[in-house]
Amino acid sequence: MADVIDTAQERADLILSAQIQAARATVAGISAMFCFDCDRPIPEERRAALPGAELCVCCKELAELNARHYRGNK
Repeated sequence: MADVIDTAQERADLILSAQIQAARATVAGISAMFCFDCDRPIPEERRAALPGAELCVCCKELAELNARHYRGNK
């Protein structure tokens, strides 16, 4: 017999699965061949792993660090 905690955990699992599916569905598109920031080629592995990639790994890391800095997070 399922108790309240089991029911809550099942619900949380369903919500997480739905959120993951929604995120995967929205990230669709053709990846850029060259980075929009530095014009270096984006490796085939990155373009295959991340459809819609527009930045190389280095530029993406810098963009995320800048975004975190401007939001005030450390």
